Amino acid sequence: MRAFSVFMVAAAAICGSLIPGTALAHTKVVASTPAEGATIKPSRVVSLTFSEPLPPATVAASIVMTAMPGMTDHPPMTIRNFKSSWSSDKRVLTLNLRDALPLGSYDVKWQAAGADGHRATGKVSFTVR
Repeated sequence: MRAFSVFMVAAAAICGSLIPGTALAHTKVVASTPAEGATIKPSRVVSLTFSEPLPPATVAASIVMTAMPGMTDHPPMTIRNFKSSWSSDKRVLTLNLRDALPLGSYDVKWQAAGADGHRATGKVSFTVR
């Protein structure tokens, strides 16, 4: 019985090492401008750098103002005045705003389907002062 258990553990380890790392990894944001938790001056550009090249049709992003100075009960407000563009390697999504973001707190929410076919979601939060 012990020999069978040792064999099963060894077989599982060998099979696991044959699966490429990219097949196990889900898409994620590895960098952003502004960075997570940053406080910035008003800006017209937000960018997300993903862990792998992505087909643009599988990606969606939104900018949501979550708080505004002087308003204690500010409901979330989606910012719609931007156009998106991609880097040539399809890793960096840039959101180019028509106007600079007003003072407040923001979440950039994203969703994407990577090479493994799984949908991933996330957000980057920052403040404009």
